[in-house]
Amino acid sequence: MRQYQEQIYIPCRGRGMYEITLQVRQSLETTPLQCGMLTLFLGHTSCSLMLHENNDMRARHDLENFLSQLVPDGKQSYAHSDEGPDDMPSHIRATLTNTSINIPIRDGKMVLGSWQGIFLYEHRILQQRRRITLHLMGE
Repeated sequence: MRQYQEQIYIPCRGRGMYEITLQVRQSLETTPLQCGMLTLFLGHTSCSLMLHENNDMRARHDLENFLSQLVPDGKQSYAHSDEGPDDMPSHIRATLTNTSINIPIRDGKMVLGSWQGIFLYEHRILQQRRRITLHLMGE
């Protein structure tokens, strides 16, 4: 079994979902591995990774509305607010979602569903630069 690893960096303009399917696909073009399992790992505690609907923007909007109601910014009961009113809510959102995902690779391509895209979900309000480690194991 062989392995391939790379890091990609994603600039985020603030809270929201950023589709990164193309960046991941382009990173896989440099590896000779044709079959295996790709793990994407996000080394941050206030954003997340997810597979999500990539055809209808309303699905992203609905998810943000849901999380805003579930985990509101600036709640007085949050003790951890060193970096502002979105500090602890960002950590809670990241805990409720994922910081890593696995995607099968077949014939050198990601096996995704028809409407699945890979998204970095930034939970902070201010601009960030996020690092994602791609690790592929296979043949």
